[in-house]
Formats: sequence, structure tokens, C-alpha cells
Amino acid sequence: MKNQLNRGLKRRLMYVENKQGEIDGAHGRIGWVTFSRTGQTVYYRGRELGKGNGVQGNFFDAETGEEYWVSGVKKRGSNAHWAERISVEIDADAMEAYQTLRAS
Repeated sequence: MKNQLNRGLKRRLMYVENKQGEIDGAHGRIGWVTFSRTGQTVYYRGRELGKGNGVQGNFFDAETGEEYWVSGVKKRGSNAHWAERISVEIDADAMEAYQTLRAS
């Protein structure tokens, strides 16, 4: 099923931000996510993030209940909210795709 988040793709380079903590040492990460058939669940680094309607995030970790923001990677590189000062890391397996996106 095609939606705005997955664009009909099974795997997509995305920006993922934990609104209540960190993801493996960084508040935000850029990496490959996969989607459930319906697009209502995102899988990233062993986490199952289900669609939500929270104030700060649009997904919730099925195990911890933490809020996550998941969005497409912006070409200009400003993925985090402009008012937030957070650490953002790029996954090693996504670095080449991210650099190609930024260069286009």
C-alpha cells in the first residue's frame, strides 16, 4: 500500500528521532527503515514503531511506549526541528545514499 511515508517502497532512507531519549547514542538518526504491508508500522534498528497521534511524535515504540518522529530525509540536511539542538547520526550503511541525496 502506497502512502506519503513509504511512497510505495518496502525500504526507505528516513530521519528517525526519539522525542523522549536516544537511539543508540543519538537523539536523531538517518538510516534505512522498512514498513509493514499497510505502512502503519515502521521497523528501525530492531524497534517496532506503530502509528500514533502524539503531540511530539507520529509513532510509538511498541515495547517502550516512547514517542518517535519519522520523516523523509531533507535534501538540505536540516532534519531536526529548527528550535531543537540535538545530535543526529547517520547509519554507516546509509551514508552513501545520504551523501548522494544531498549532492543531487
